[in-house]
Amino acid sequence: MPSEKVLESKKAQVAQIVEHLKDATTGVLVDYRGLTVDEDTKLRNDLRAAGVHYYVVKNTLLRLAAKEVGLDALDEILHGPTALAISEDAVAPAKVLADFAKDNEKMQLKSGFMDGRVLSMDELMQLAKTPNKETLIAKMMGSLNSPVSGLVRLLNTIAEGGEEIADLIAKKAADAAPEEAAPAAEEAAPAEEAPAAAEAPAEVAPETTDAE
Repeated sequence: MPSEKVLESKKAQVAQIVEHLKDATTGVLVDYRGLTVDEDTKLRNDLRAAGVHYYVVKNTLLRLAAKEVGLDALDEILHGPTALAISEDAVAPAKVLADFAKDNEKMQLKSGFMDGRVLSMDELMQLAKTPNKETLIAKMMGSLNSPVSGLVRLLNTIAEGGEEIADLIAKKAADAAPEEAAPAAEEAAPAEEAPAAAEAPAEVAPETTDAE
């Protein structure tokens, strides 16, 4: 029979796991059997860089903790070696582990949970394909920076060329002037044909306006 000291130690471990499960937005459970020391080290480094807390856990302790937070459905996969990866980032644990598993078939994803609900394997793999927060922010900033980059290039031209803004505007207006003059000349031509139109008043064409 376990001593009181051992029981207290297990209770403390379960309580700690409970806190981890409550605080995590997402968690993923994996079977890490067969990984070499170098492979395990690389995996831990990748997870740490992504802000994911990863550690090996005993199934008996995780089962008790999972039950306490309403993740009873994890019970059926709690056999064999189990490691738990948790994070406040909803995507990071699944993405890092799924990417690692592509090159390391010995590691198997067992299950996962998100916001207090156990995920199916299909949901877990779909989560792994979702862009992470950094990627989404980078894409958003890229779209926002497009007009800004044009402004930066204009300012650099002014600074390096020594041209005043007024000179640039005048130059642009001068370049555009020939293009505006041509349509004006074309519009003036029909005025000379007006007398011919006056000779045949019987037919008057309906007035039309060009859609803009």
